Amino acid sequence: MLNEFLAKVIGSKNQRYLKRTKPVVDQINALESQISALSAEELKTRTAEFRQRIEKGASIDDLLPEAFACVREASKRTLGMRHYDVQLIGGMVLHEGRIAEMKTGEGKTLVATLPVYLNALEGKGVHLVTVNDYLARRDADWMRPIYEYLGLTVGVIQHDMPDADRQGAYAADITYGTNNEFGSRPRCGRCRRAACPAGNRRPRWGSCFPSARRCAPGGVQRGHHYSIVDEVDSILIDEARTPLIISGPSEESTDKYVKIDRLIPRLIREEDFNVDEKARSVVLQESGIEKAEKALGVDNLYDPRHMDLVHHIQQALKAHTLFTRDKDYMVKDGQVVIVDEFTGRLMP
Repeated sequence: MLNEFLAKVIGSKNQRYLKRTKPVVDQINALESQISALSAEELKTRTAEFRQRIEKGASIDDLLPEAFACVREASKRTLGMRHYDVQLIGGMVLHEGRIAEMKTGEGKTLVATLPVYLNALEGKGVHLVTVNDYLARRDADWMRPIYEYLGLTVGVIQHDMPDADRQGAYAADITYGTNNEFGSRPRCGRCRRAACPAGNRRPRWGSCFPSARRCAPGGVQRGHHYSIVDEVDSILIDEARTPLIISGPSEESTDKYVKIDRLIPRLIREEDFNVDEKARSVVLQESGIEKAEKALGVDNLYDPRHMDLVHHIQQALKAHTLFTRDKDYMVKDGQVVIVDEFTGRLMP
């Protein structure tokens, strides 16, 4: 009853947010006639002007009304589409790192152009994450005229791209791609050194440098600044149930499976590895790493060449410690079938 009363008096959280954004929407609309009077060249130079203002200390929040107005004008001229007020609000929601729920046909692809352009002004790159290669290519090609009209570059990551083309796409102001392609094994000179701040003998990304800001990732990516995730419920909830595995070079022989399965009984829980029951994860300790290296005949288990071994060891440990037959999985017709932990149904 109290919550209902307060909602009537001061409004719901959503209503309060809409009330807070209205002055900004009014400000953007007030700029429309001024921005519309600019020539194509003058509109493009606004991007350089915005970047100069950022270098002098202005924040992108300060530039939001003008930047959004410029994007809307570029969209009108190139695509014949004008952002509605509700789409301006959606752009603000995404810029603030919130989730915006939009129905099919409400123009979420166009909405994304507003915060994408705004955050690209800092020159650190913006990623737009889609659910498949087709949508990445389609959305990039569809919205490209807006960005290029304003003087920005656009890249697209596709599954079968060579590294040289991939690096060029990541170097663009705006990069479209799928979550699988943006997920990569971090590489860093600091992580590969013999010593690390945590004092580990073999520095590893997760334990020694848990924050990407403390350690510059290598490979073809140039770092992570700002991203928008399309179909966020699918990518961060549905697909999150399946780990993103990036394996090392494959081997034709299956002998490693037998070797690893023989290794697991030799590893002692809480001495060679730790188990997190809640997160359903297993982490090897230093003594466990040494035993694994000795059993498998490798010098450094965390060398990029042996990352597939790390994955198989972790999976084998999980199988032995976290999964119970006829509860987490079943053997049916000679095949292992996973049981959905939420519904109890088989997942063939």
